[in-house]
Amino acid sequence: MTRRNGRRAATGLGIVGIDHIQLAMPRGEEALARLFYAGLLGLTEVAKPRVLGRHGGCWFVGPAVAIHLGVERPFRPAVKAHPGLIVGDLAKARAKLAEAGMPIEEDDSGISVRRCYVRDPFGNRIELIAAEDRDFSRRRRRRSGPARTEP
Repeated sequence: MTRRNGRRAATGLGIVGIDHIQLAMPRGEEALARLFYAGLLGLTEVAKPRVLGRHGGCWFVGPAVAIHLGVERPFRPAVKAHPGLIVGDLAKARAKLAEAGMPIEEDDSGISVRRCYVRDPFGNRIELIAAEDRDFSRRRRRRSGPARTEP
C-alpha cells in the first residue's frame, strides 16, 4: 500500500473475482468424484479442454462456482485448505448430507457464522456456508499492517 493525499492507495493487481478453485484427487477416481460433486452437491460436470483431458480429473460448475478436480501424484487431500461454498438452505443441505451418510464437521471457531464442513470422497475439506452469512469475511474489520497468516 502506498499513500496518496493522506489516504492509502491500493497497489495490487486489480483482482476482481475467482474464476475457479482446484482440488486434488487420486488418479482413476472420476466416477467417485461425479457421485459426490454432481450427485450429492448438485453441480454440473463440464468437459475439460481436450488437451487437459488426458491428465484425468473432472470439472464441475454451478451458479457462481467452478470446481476443477485435478489428478495429483502422490495424492494428498486438502485437510485444512478448503473452498467455502454458499448454500441456499443450510438445514436442507445438512439433511441431505446426513441422508447420504456423510459425516458433518461442526464449526467450532466461535464466530457467528452458520456453517459446517464435509469431506469429499478423497478427504478434501469443503465448507458450507448459509446464504444469509455469505461475505462474512468482507464484514470483518480491516487490519492495518502486514497480513497475518493462519497457523
